[in-house]
Amino acid sequence: MRRRTRPEVVLESTAAWVSVGAAFVSMAAVFGVAYSFGAFFAPMAEEFGTGSGATSLVFSITACCWFLLGSVSGRAVDRFGPRPVLLVGAAAMAVGLLVTSAAQQLWVGYLAYGLGVGIAVACGYVPMVAVVSAWFDRRRALAVGIAVAGIGVGTLAGAPLAAALIAEHGWRWAHVVLGVGGASLLVVVAFVVRRPPEPVGEQPRALREVVRTAEFRSMYAATLLGSVALFIALVFLPASAMAAGIAPVAAAALIGVVGVASVVGRLVIGALADRAGRVRTFQACFAVLGASFAIWLAGASWPGLLAFAIVLGSGYGGWIALQPTVLAELFGVRGLGGLVGLVYTGAGIGAFIGPPLAGVLVDATGGYRWAIAAAGACGLAAFLALLPLPSPRKGMTPPTG
Repeated sequence: MRRRTRPEVVLESTAAWVSVGAAFVSMAAVFGVAYSFGAFFAPMAEEFGTGSGATSLVFSITACCWFLLGSVSGRAVDRFGPRPVLLVGAAAMAVGLLVTSAAQQLWVGYLAYGLGVGIAVACGYVPMVAVVSAWFDRRRALAVGIAVAGIGVGTLAGAPLAAALIAEHGWRWAHVVLGVGGASLLVVVAFVVRRPPEPVGEQPRALREVVRTAEFRSMYAATLLGSVALFIALVFLPASAMAAGIAPVAAAALIGVVGVASVVGRLVIGALADRAGRVRTFQACFAVLGASFAIWLAGASWPGLLAFAIVLGSGYGGWIALQPTVLAELFGVRGLGGLVGLVYTGAGIGAFIGPPLAGVLVDATGGYRWAIAAAGACGLAAFLALLPLPSPRKGMTPPTG
């Protein structure tokens, strides 16, 4: 069924592409801050005298918050539109990082950083993915791919910038700069983005009905397991590189390489998936992500870690670009914000349990190999969980209601 829109708004119009640009900036801002945590890991652990498991819990709480709260922010954007949601995220980021910069005990970071950055990402990510998805139909995968490429650009800029700020001014002032800068960008985005037209037709499927489907279970399991693997890499890749003798800024730059590769993955794979099939391309991205850990396990040289970052980023970028479009293809676009947020609670669980467990393995074994192997096993399991997903026949029109 075709979607009817208000006279002043048209799908895939100039307003739609402006919203894509706003979403790009929003995701670059929130993930540039969030994924820079790898650069803060070593100096915070040293100052607070905490081990790998306890320190990585700061990021785990943050990621858990943004994914779990994504179900709330997703429903909020469906109801209220993106502007108030983004302004809440801006306030949370500024307050959370300013409080973290003055923390004298690590538990303050658990609360201030975890909730502040977690709420900011929840407000700047899932809602904006839903907004862009609702603005497009024919070129949805491409549009979402461009929007979520902001995550890669933020990752590319955030970690090296944080490392440079830490080297020059210390980790506390680095948090101040990132908090004020990130919040300012979210405020600008809030006043640029436009609310998408409302689709009409059948009512959206009730979430309690959706969660009982085999398709939802496959998506949820893959998201949880893939997140365990991904966040182990994002937290421990810089530290493992430094343990291999690589300089701190160069080690932090590996997260930036993941970001660059993910940008390419989001743009190229997002464009190809509209023609080649979104579901099958989505499955292939998880296969690439899982296989990448064999490269990390094979060696700790700079070329090897660089190759790992490129392959991991490519698979991760395609995953993030295609997940909302696959959900829309399977379940329709009505209520998509709430559905995307619900699936991402699985990512929250994976992010919460993955890095601390990996930290325990690192502390217990005195190295990173067992943690890397565990992450790779989870990545492979995520790919296997997606194999039962149906692939719509060529020419089928995805549901809109």
